[in-house]
Amino acid sequence: MNPDRPVNLPLFRLAMAMPVTAVASILHRITGIVLFVGMFFLCYLLDRATTDSAGFADAAALLAAPLGKLALWVVMTSLAYHVVAGVKHLFLDFHVGDTLNAGRAGAWVSIGAAVVAGVAVGVWLW
Repeated sequence: MNPDRPVNLPLFRLAMAMPVTAVASILHRITGIVLFVGMFFLCYLLDRATTDSAGFADAAALLAAPLGKLALWVVMTSLAYHVVAGVKHLFLDFHVGDTLNAGRAGAWVSIGAAVVAGVAVGVWLW
């Protein structure tokens, strides 16, 4: 058997560490999907809240429930990360921070800002 042949690695193996830039990229894609799905939830809430006073009460009750708060927290935290990562990509378009070390630092800043925003939104909601 040839020991130099390519090895197929399992995709979600926890022992293999991914670079922070890869994690930031994957999170950016995931938050985009979450925002797409979350817009249906937010549009439903907007429709209910603007229909009549009973619909507004229904929307308020939905947002007062723990599951509604959790859904709103997920959407708002995803929006915060997606915006921060998008601004980072805009800087990269102008070749600001496009070195390896700057890319790592930008990824850490994006993730850190999302954590801070998630905590702030959680405190605000609960």
